[in-house]
Amino acid sequence: MAAKPAILAVDDDAPVLRAIERDLRARYAEEYRIIGAGSGAEALETVRELTRRGDPVALLVVDQRMPVMTGIELLREALQLQPDAKRILLTAYADTGVAIDAINDIRLDQYLLKPWDPPEEQLYPVLDDLLGDWMAAYRPPFEGLRLLSGRWAPRGHAIRDFLTRNQVPYTRLDPEVDEEGRRLVESLDEPVTAADAIVLFPDGRVLRNATHRELAEAVGLSTTAALPFYDLVIVGAGPAGLASAVYGASEGLNTLLVEREAPGGQAGTTSRIENYLGFPSGLTGSDLARRALTQARRLGAEILSSQEVATIRRDDPYRTVVLDDGAELSCQVVIVATGVTYRQLDVPGAAALAGRGVFYGAATTEAILYRDEVVGVVGGGNSAGQATVHLARYASRVHLLVRGDGLGATMSAYLVDQIGALENVEVHTMCETRSFSGADHLERATFVTPDGDVEIDLAAAFVFIGQQPRTAWLDGVVARDAGGFILTGPDVGPQLGWNLDRDPFLLESSLPGVFVAGDVRHRSVKRIASAVGEGAMAVQFAHQYLADR
Repeated sequence: MAAKPAILAVDDDAPVLRAIERDLRARYAEEYRIIGAGSGAEALETVRELTRRGDPVALLVVDQRMPVMTGIELLREALQLQPDAKRILLTAYADTGVAIDAINDIRLDQYLLKPWDPPEEQLYPVLDDLLGDWMAAYRPPFEGLRLLSGRWAPRGHAIRDFLTRNQVPYTRLDPEVDEEGRRLVESLDEPVTAADAIVLFPDGRVLRNATHRELAEAVGLSTTAALPFYDLVIVGAGPAGLASAVYGASEGLNTLLVEREAPGGQAGTTSRIENYLGFPSGLTGSDLARRALTQARRLGAEILSSQEVATIRRDDPYRTVVLDDGAELSCQVVIVATGVTYRQLDVPGAAALAGRGVFYGAATTEAILYRDEVVGVVGGGNSAGQATVHLARYASRVHLLVRGDGLGATMSAYLVDQIGALENVEVHTMCETRSFSGADHLERATFVTPDGDVEIDLAAAFVFIGQQPRTAWLDGVVARDAGGFILTGPDVGPQLGWNLDRDPFLLESSLPGVFVAGDVRHRSVKRIASAVGEGAMAVQFAHQYLADR
């Protein structure tokens, strides 16, 4: 539940402060939180803390004659943080001139002479009127996480992507653009730089430039395994890994799913999937991931978030999964479903501007920030096509830059048709990226075409060029092809270290008991439906492996 709006009473005279609090609570405690402070410094720190939490202050009732900081000085500082709060100054008769001047100086709403007895006549009518005005204009604040980050902060992009893909509600505030963002900066104890990304929680916690694991722990995701031993450990929570978790848990296997970033994998970043069986109107990648994750949890699978597997060790008859923090999990079977990542461009400016306008994937996270601006999409596959269609809803113009001579050979027909119907999309064929440039963020890109170099002003470039498997962590553990994809089944033999009397199962790697599903597998079909099918098949082969043992 959101906290009640606060009424803050401030007076350095303890008996007077108790009297103010008593009268305020008698009338307003049901609708407001009554807070007292015995000095201007204490009151200002309270206002800072409330601002950090996102809690509104409805009314400030402040004594004028306080040492160190007068009531007017306090109100001037407090209103930088809570500009909508109503303001009452408590004065002695001799201070009425000062109070009248404060009406113009700090937009004082009212001043009251002490004492105010009886409150039914001298206090409550004034406060009722002011609080009624405040409540009429009050809009409850966002109750989730708030991300305080400039548009071009790379860590801000990484946190936005993590929260979006893990479906954690948040709102982003730019301290250079948003008034609320500026007030939050003022409420913090340390200065905020342009590169900082700060997450503020409803309970007042503040994380500065947090890692994924720190965020996961803070939002309540599980980062530590509950048990030392599992029947099945699945590495990677893309469509293949989620399918394995659903089928493994539903068939009675004690199942753990380990994911280093967010459920859904590359598919989870897809803005629209039109050709997945059973969803005639299509669905987003995040919807698919959310449904599958809910299903896996309901069936009993345990999900380990923001954990990366460092290696797998053979400890017959078991397999040991070693996490990058040194923790070890023993299990009977492992399914590797780590998928692929987009290749990064090796051109001038790409590394320096990564997260500052150059993005790999991430179209669903960043698109809304580029409303009415010109953006580019580099790539010719389905992911690039889906990103183009999604970005076209926001950007004034989308340049789709393709290395080939057209889209039909590498992109599904439905996407080609959708792109062809979009008036604000321009397709450039036979071009390759030469460089990105800009001061502190992307401003333009240069492309090589048959007619020479072409320079295009871009606010952002979304790159979808080829795929590389996430298998470096398996070097020396299982056999891989020249591209790093894991060999399985008929492609595994004695020459690759297979030493059992039986042949490997279809999805089994060169290490018995370690199965592979989805895009990370050699010669797999790079489609969501096939990844889901392989995830289910891998569980069946795992059952056969356990039965043979």
